[in-house]
Formats: sequence, C-alpha cells, structure tokens
Amino acid sequence: MTLEEGRRVRLTEDLGIGEAVAGAAGAVVGFLSLGAGIEGTVERVDGELPESEEVREYQRLKALFEDYGHTMPVASRERLEAEIAALEPEWAAHRERGNRVTVRVRLDNGFVLDGVHQDVLTAL
Repeated sequence: MTLEEGRRVRLTEDLGIGEAVAGAAGAVVGFLSLGAGIEGTVERVDGELPESEEVREYQRLKALFEDYGHTMPVASRERLEAEIAALEPEWAAHRERGNRVTVRVRLDNGFVLDGVHQDVLTAL
C-alpha cells in the first residue's frame, strides 16, 4: 500500500503508547493505548528508513568475502569472517525490519503518531 499526504487512514491494530501516571508521587495508574479502528489523516510520509553504517559495512564485507574469500590467506579470511560475525546482529535486525516506510498521522481524536510503520494503517 502506498500512503500519501492527505490520505485518510485507519489504525488496524491496538497500539500501546505508555503508562498513565497520576499524582505528585508519579504512581502508575494504568496503560494508555489507541484502539484499532481509529481514523486519521496522513500528514507526512518519511519514506524508507536509511540503512545504518553497520548494515552497509556488513554488506560490503560480505560481498568482499563472497568474491575474494577463497583467494585470501587463512589469517585474513578468519579476520574477515570475525568482522562479518560481529555485524551479523545488526544485519539480522535490518532484515527483520524490512523496507519500512514510516508516516506521521494526525488521528481524529487529536493524537499524533509520528514514525509509525505503514503496516499498522490501512487506507480508506
């Protein structure tokens, strides 16, 4: 789905926002959430989240290893494998996120969601 500025959308999932706090002592009295079905208007489309420097470095090192790893001296190849392994968690997190498009939505109840993933919205 492609979202555009000015387009009406509906929240498809309940979103937990945070704890509700009351009193001077700051006692937690509940949990604030927005229920599925709330509608609003897209104010801004941020596009794909940029790749982190670690992700770009992982891709560069992985390509280097795949293209030239078999020709490297053993010590160099092992060092390269260790560097790739160290960047593996960042790469896995990036792949899990996928090509995320985020938007800013002003909901009809006055709340503003900024940086919300497009997958929790549906166009009307």
